Amino acid sequence: MAGRSTVSRRIPESDSTIAYVQTDGLAVMKIVKHCHEESANNMDVAQGALLGLVVENRLEITNCFAFQKHNDDGMDEEEYQLAMMRRLRRVNVDHFHVGWYQSADVGNFLSLPLLESQYHYQTSIEESVVVIYDTQKSARGFLTLKAYRLTAQAIEMYKEGEFTPEALLKLKVGYENLFIEIPIVIKNSALTNIMMSELCDMVPEEDGTRFLDLGTASVLEGQLRVLMDRVDELNQEAIKFNRYQQLVNRQQQDKHRYLQKRAQENASRAAKDEPALPEEDLNKLFRPHPVPPRLNPMIVAGQISTYSQHISQFCSQSLAKLYITQALQGAKESKANP
Repeated sequence: MAGRSTVSRRIPESDSTIAYVQTDGLAVMKIVKHCHEESANNMDVAQGALLGLVVENRLEITNCFAFQKHNDDGMDEEEYQLAMMRRLRRVNVDHFHVGWYQSADVGNFLSLPLLESQYHYQTSIEESVVVIYDTQKSARGFLTLKAYRLTAQAIEMYKEGEFTPEALLKLKVGYENLFIEIPIVIKNSALTNIMMSELCDMVPEEDGTRFLDLGTASVLEGQLRVLMDRVDELNQEAIKFNRYQQLVNRQQQDKHRYLQKRAQENASRAAKDEPALPEEDLNKLFRPHPVPPRLNPMIVAGQISTYSQHISQFCSQSLAKLYITQALQGAKESKANP
């Protein structure tokens, strides 16, 4: 889980809206390098802190550093982050904590630990964001870097701490409005843009053809397998909730029969001029069943929606590749057979 050792630094309510996130190319490259290293070595989730500052309605991310994974120096997570920010301040680097980043695999970032971490960040640092970098999708040639913030409904839900269907319905919280996506703009200096243009010209022409790879079966199979697992998990949650509703209905029927029987006994005792039965606490006789929390099913539904969108987008891109390849093949054949 992401570290939450941050100093509370609230900004005025009128300035709390972040219109977009502007990140330097250096910070993006450090995030990309860290996430791919973790993905290649041990398939762990890469997490780190984002540093920068707020300028009007723009959140600028100028630097970042990874969270420590092993406590070799006898230093806890809070001390480690404070020490890193002190060292960056000494070399005149922006050291204000403005959020955190995390790696993802084909959009599987939506989870309970991420919600909890971002809630603690936003309640201590008003302008903080979480940046999600998709390693698998970026490896196929599509840079996927997105910034998210919790909505006001999601923050209120966590403040109340109730995840019952009634509480979620009252706050109008669903997986669609847990997060709000903030646009990201990558900004580089003029010298960096010149260097990137020169590097682009140095790339061999044949290296660009790998993005027309038509071997999409393995990628699509993996995404469909994960989607099936999430659907099965949501089905299990639905079975639990249906079982709870059946228990509640059965208890209501038992309570209704008990009240009817008690009313008949009181009526017969009244006819015999006998005192009525003493009042009893029905909650002790019929203890209410605990309501299963609905937060986890809502998160799973959000994951299913994310995977479905990725599969739809991936299939559309694959069809575009097929049409492009067909046109290239036709042009090649016509040139070979004039």
